[in-house]
Amino acid sequence: MCARFAQHSGPSRLLEQFGRRWMDATLPNAPARFNIAPTQDALVVRLSPETGLGTFSLLRWGLVPSWAKDLKFGARTINARSETVAETPAFRGAWKAGRRCVVPADAFYEWAPGSSPKQPYAIARADGAALALAGLWDGWKDPATGTWLRTFTILTCGPNPFMAQIHDRMPVILPPGAAEPWLRGEIGAEALVPYGADDLTLWPVTTRLNAPRNEGEDLIAPVSLNAAEPPAAPLLI
Repeated sequence: MCARFAQHSGPSRLLEQFGRRWMDATLPNAPARFNIAPTQDALVVRLSPETGLGTFSLLRWGLVPSWAKDLKFGARTINARSETVAETPAFRGAWKAGRRCVVPADAFYEWAPGSSPKQPYAIARADGAALALAGLWDGWKDPATGTWLRTFTILTCGPNPFMAQIHDRMPVILPPGAAEPWLRGEIGAEALVPYGADDLTLWPVTTRLNAPRNEGEDLIAPVSLNAAEPPAAPLLI
């Protein structure tokens, strides 16, 4: 599962990481975020139907299919299980139509099982590059205003051994160079597998992250665990 993540690399840095060859150099004004929560807007990469180039867009987290009655639907569709995405009613339309996206994330967060208060950990690439999370997007038309809203979900899979110490699911992380093939449909379900355990790192962060209203660079900074907030079990960091 992925229920919170950070995006603090600016679009210009992401453009360099993903590659200018296939990306539109038009960059949106996207502020650094350290505590993106469900139903909030986040930066994603999609293919432009006009140019065929990868483009940055701000979409709402929580996929709302075209047939949904209201936006509340998206609160329970922030993640899509890769094993069943092709059959699940909420996601199969986007999957069949190839409405794919990549969600850049400098880190995502998970909580130590059984910890009290809930102790969050940040998980990131060990080399410091942004994670490329595989996702789907869809469009929903507000029946009251006629306005179209674009929303997205993050695909998940079973954990690698590194992630298994903290959660039984993890987001699908595309390996370097796979963002473009994923968006163009050149790779499919075979890419929806756990990312290499040796390429990830994690560290404890402040419990201020637990409140979605909190924001700021301090939320992703490493903290020392004290007797007041120990993890439920030691993590193999």
